Amino acid sequence: MVHTYEVFVDIMEFDNPGSNHFERGTTRYEINAESRDKADGIAVNQARNEHPKATELDARVTRLLR
Repeated sequence: MVHTYEVFVDIMEFDNPGSNHFERGTTRYEINAESRDKADGIAVNQARNEHPKATELDARVTRLLR
């Protein structure tokens, strides 16, 4: 059975590999998946596509919406 999960992904992007300057943000997704683990993986892949320079992605499923 497919459910809709709310997933937050924390994203960290460095300007360049030798720099200490970075930007941090959080993106919210509503993911349709069969389990929490699958929702987590789908959200990380979606965030990676939207932020290709991201060096750290940390996803957390916060609640079941439907």
